[in-house]
Amino acid sequence: MTEPWQYQVRIDLTDEMAEVARRDPGSPELGPLPEILRRHGATLQCQFDAFAGYVAEAEQHSGEGYPLYRWTKATVEDPAKKAKYLRSFTLYVDGESVYPKEKADALEAELAPLADGLITRLAKHDTNPANNPQAPARYRD
Repeated sequence: MTEPWQYQVRIDLTDEMAEVARRDPGSPELGPLPEILRRHGATLQCQFDAFAGYVAEAEQHSGEGYPLYRWTKATVEDPAKKAKYLRSFTLYVDGESVYPKEKADALEAELAPLADGLITRLAKHDTNPANNPQAPARYRD
């Protein structure tokens, strides 16, 4: 029997609120978001910060064993992509980047009322490889 797909919820925030969330994810300026996340055992991870961390770690090891290094470095260095990913957050649940559908659905449902306000984009992704684009060939080792 195959394992069911795992899921991940991602959100984009306004520029101003993204900066607040990166600096202080529990800030009252974020309205009900911190309490919703707490109820679901969820934390925010800014995608730009995660990408920059991956690049820094890869560079400590000369890029060896980091198959997405070149693509991620190009993303971090592109001003338009940097602006995009500074607003984008992955939601970890119980310390995990992917989790069962039931947890993702519950989190997504509670966040939905914040969409078109504090949250400018709300998306749920699965781990099905067919649904996840790969880095362009020019960036793969």
